[in-house]
Amino acid sequence: MKMKMITMAMLLVIACCGPASTQDDMVIKDSRAIEHVEKQLNKFVPVPIAYDDSFLSKGDKKALLKLVEAGKLMDEIFLRQVYGKNVDIRKALYTHKEASDGSNAETAILRDYFDVNFGPFDRLEGDEPFINLDTHKPKGANYYPEDISKEEFEQWIKDHPEDDSLFTGYFTVIRRDGNQLKAIPYSEAYKEFLEPAAKLLREAAELTDNASLKTYLTSRADAFSSNDYYQSDMDWMDLKDHAIEVVIGPYEVYEDKLFGYKAAFECFITLVDPTDSEKLKAVGGYLNELEKGLPIPDEYKKLDRGSSSPIKVVNEVFVGGDSKAGVQTIAFNLPNDVRVREAKGSKKVMLKNVSQAKYDNISRRIMERVLSEEDQKNVSFDAFFYHVLLHEMVHGIGPGNIVKDGKATTVRKELQETGSMLEEAKADIVGLFHFPYMVEKGVFAKELGEQVYASFVGGIFRSVRFGFEEAHGGGNVIILNYLMEKGGIDYNAETQRFSVNYDKIADAVRDLSNKILMIQAKGDYEGAKALIADYCVATPPLKAALAKLDDIPVDIRPVYAVEKKLEN
Repeated sequence: MKMKMITMAMLLVIACCGPASTQDDMVIKDSRAIEHVEKQLNKFVPVPIAYDDSFLSKGDKKALLKLVEAGKLMDEIFLRQVYGKNVDIRKALYTHKEASDGSNAETAILRDYFDVNFGPFDRLEGDEPFINLDTHKPKGANYYPEDISKEEFEQWIKDHPEDDSLFTGYFTVIRRDGNQLKAIPYSEAYKEFLEPAAKLLREAAELTDNASLKTYLTSRADAFSSNDYYQSDMDWMDLKDHAIEVVIGPYEVYEDKLFGYKAAFECFITLVDPTDSEKLKAVGGYLNELEKGLPIPDEYKKLDRGSSSPIKVVNEVFVGGDSKAGVQTIAFNLPNDVRVREAKGSKKVMLKNVSQAKYDNISRRIMERVLSEEDQKNVSFDAFFYHVLLHEMVHGIGPGNIVKDGKATTVRKELQETGSMLEEAKADIVGLFHFPYMVEKGVFAKELGEQVYASFVGGIFRSVRFGFEEAHGGGNVIILNYLMEKGGIDYNAETQRFSVNYDKIADAVRDLSNKILMIQAKGDYEGAKALIADYCVATPPLKAALAKLDDIPVDIRPVYAVEKKLEN
């Protein structure tokens, strides 16, 4: 297959029929060289995601399938949140007819990579376009008018202070109405999909045997029409004795790189592993101790927040929307609503089958190439897995609601588009900071304390490959460069391998934890920008390491067995 450039106008002569386009506009004009797109697609290794529902009741088995159907509707909403032209581009890719010259094979590759990215922008390459090369992804995705600037948005709020809460809220999109701007609730903007999703949730609620799950699904269905997610978040925190762990709705704000205000729709549909969940139950009891132990002055700690910190180990059945795009999640900590966190805390959900798949297919192979031989002997899946657990716990502690210039505000609002990357860096580095404490308390085995630093440093290079613009990837670049600068990580230019300096790494971890937490505590937007500018950079050692990993997949591409069951 030798093609320097696919001119998609030759393959797909399909006119755009959207209201803002003319019949002469081409949906797809061109694309990157097919060899490049195929190479990018192959960075996601297909991995079957099977599941065992033999322990579910008859009602829960039926409810599970209803939830997967609802999850697929999250795909449709998120596709529209990412980019305003996504629906037309997808239609063009999927309606292209078989061609006798073999061009359909090229279209299939573009179609598959479009599906991975939920759009024509490569999430592994800082959202560079691989379809329609003269376009760019709007910083605000499709949450705002494509041509809006930060200055215009902020000036509107300054001139219309009564619009502040709606415009900066999680659950509205901003649109132009003539010369005016207006906020449209998600319940209205995505009604076409939220109404059938709510119906499916109510049907699942009728089928399940678990009363708390029935309550959550019903209140979440109500939230899809009311646009008020508070009560259903509270109900999700109160789930108990449930075999199906499901979360569905708008949560993370990573896609909004203009301000970091708007939440993306997603879902996780999983089955609880009761044995492993019980093992980790003790960890949740240390949330307040971890807050007290943060390396910042007490005045910035939230010692009166809700202390509930349930931890669930689960096996993934299906994910949809934001959680499916690009790199796959191995754990999550929700809800994000600060009010719920302060009232009840947050829940940590560990996706064990996904974590194991990533470790086996990717992490171990990376560590063998980037770590010193001595440090390679000192890594383990358990150290990797339990650090991820602390990462999620740390999302639930530290500054949230803050006071700046005498005014009550939030870290999210003050740090704007820098907030997501800083939060991911915080969760990783503070989780590493607290790991020895959990070993000291006997929660984690002593040998894990000896393995966590090497396992973490080796894992950095897995995350960095997600892209410097991606919150987790960029956060890990910051950590790597900072720890190297402080001597916590050494680099051997001759062998091109990294090693842990055990005499210095603990102090370096503490220093960076303090720096990030204080930026958050003070709502220091300029400080956040400066930290990212100084440390989220590709140094020669990092470039050399990444060059050695080119043939290793960046991530897994789940193939869900449950979808086959739905088809049948």
